[in-house]
Amino acid sequence: MSTPSLAQVVAVLEHLYPSGTAEGWDRPGLVCGDPDAPVERVLLAVDPTDEVVTEALGGSYDLVVAHHPLLLRGVSSVAATTPKGRAVHRLVRGGAALLTAHTNADSARPGVSDALARVIGLVDLEPLVPSPADPALGLGRTGRLERPLPLRAFAEQVAAALPGTAGGVRVAGDPEARVERVAVCGGAGDSLFEHVRAAGVDAYVTADLRHHPAQEARELDPGAALVEVSHWASEWPWLHGAAERLVAALAEQGHAVTTSVSTLRSDPWSFHVPSPTPTTTR
Repeated sequence: MSTPSLAQVVAVLEHLYPSGTAEGWDRPGLVCGDPDAPVERVLLAVDPTDEVVTEALGGSYDLVVAHHPLLLRGVSSVAATTPKGRAVHRLVRGGAALLTAHTNADSARPGVSDALARVIGLVDLEPLVPSPADPALGLGRTGRLERPLPLRAFAEQVAAALPGTAGGVRVAGDPEARVERVAVCGGAGDSLFEHVRAAGVDAYVTADLRHHPAQEARELDPGAALVEVSHWASEWPWLHGAAERLVAALAEQGHAVTTSVSTLRSDPWSFHVPSPTPTTTR
């Protein structure tokens, strides 16, 4: 097995997660790096934070594959006086490249939501929002539990399957309600409520639910419980599968790389203070 160049690794990742399937506002792809540089070690992470950059440089990784873009919005400078500019400078000086796969990894099959769905116990997965270009691809997933569970038990299963965070898991719904069909969306998912209602599921697992969209969703579809998890935790399971697929695809071409998944928690919250047990007012 030979050592691939960065250009060869980028080509494989483009095949696995085509940038053309990303949402129009998204900016996936290579952020920095010399296409001719050899790649022996690859670190995968959800966020290209300063701590992840430190981990990459300290571990002599040649490439960081991150889910979230570093430079999502247009910039006129990457001066090291800003956090994002500093990350670029540190990576370049340390000889490490950065590539991001965001909504193109969401739409892929298997992609981010497939990984989330499988770790929480769902089978028979289908896109929640099929892509017009290819109905087999798209955002979110629907599936079913092999054995229906009460909502409380299902939420506990979700919490046990994902890495722990300060916020834990929040639930809206009757704790004893029967859950069998479930929709999921890795990352922020309250923009997909219309599709969740159309899917006729018993529960929706996603992150970053805002007060008013969540309130309206419950009023429009009281039968669909909401299970809110950490944004970071909902996307972290994808990294393992992405690493395995990258290694396998490169091996088919006669190349070998070593991959690692970062266990650094880039969830922004440090702790929470429990409130008294809530009581319903309705």
